[in-house]
Amino acid sequence: MITKAKNEQTDEIKELRRICFPDEDPRYTDFFFRYIYKPENCYLYMSGGEILSCIIRDVHPLMFNGRVIQASMLTGAATRPDVRKNGYMHKLLQVVMDACEHSELLTFVQSEEPDLFEHMGFRRIYKRNVYEISRMDCRRTTNFGINFDPSAIDLLKVYSAYISRFNGFYTRDLPDFVTRIKEARETGRKIIAYFNGKDQIQGYAIMKINDDCVDIEELTYLSGMALLKLCNTALQEKDKVYLHVSDAEDMNKVFPRASAKEELSAMARLNDAALFSKLYNTKVTDTRDLRAVSLRPLNLNEKY
Repeated sequence: MITKAKNEQTDEIKELRRICFPDEDPRYTDFFFRYIYKPENCYLYMSGGEILSCIIRDVHPLMFNGRVIQASMLTGAATRPDVRKNGYMHKLLQVVMDACEHSELLTFVQSEEPDLFEHMGFRRIYKRNVYEISRMDCRRTTNFGINFDPSAIDLLKVYSAYISRFNGFYTRDLPDFVTRIKEARETGRKIIAYFNGKDQIQGYAIMKINDDCVDIEELTYLSGMALLKLCNTALQEKDKVYLHVSDAEDMNKVFPRASAKEELSAMARLNDAALFSKLYNTKVTDTRDLRAVSLRPLNLNEKY
């Protein structure tokens, strides 16, 4: 039986997630179920009163070629290890995708198992790179202008200016950044920002500090100075920084010796090619066509 989750099933769903994703930071799991998770967004495959598979569908507005359209993100696809390869997730996805097709033009999924979703029409049209930066790669600067406790409104201001260079991104609002600040605090991350001499925010970085390196998981910057200041501050934490950015951002222009590799990113599915074509006065037949008709580089860096 496929059904929506109920409040009283939250602990069981959380435990299934813990079993299926043993490497996930438990602090992030706690944050997710406290602030992001909603039972009505979680689909379950059940048998004999037990949860065998689950997946979460969150709906978001997305900007594409100057229009705001409805989109959704699928996360947390999990099947109990002892009942895998019985088709439960496939059946669950069929129901979820039917719901998506009736209300959203695009659906995204975050998964380390692309084969699970490719047969459903999902394709990798978003690409991201990870640059490895060491102290010798980055010109030293002072910490003047660095703020270690930026406000949600400051983050929203610089994000809005930065993301306007791109396409295919979530339209974030003030509550989104309030949530991101909560996430950083509850998962041990740091958010730093750079303000110029006129006290105007020019960029921010969301950093995960590991034992031997720093991952800058999200970076916005409106100038080369903002980029240098933020990376210098990260290098004061550890000698090695991994910078996660879209494939349109060539960090070798600023860090010529930095090495880069491609990382897994969100997969996308076009739910109604005919409607999309009519809306944008173009012709698309497949999800991969979106990259060709996009007026700007694509950039989607969301977890939920």
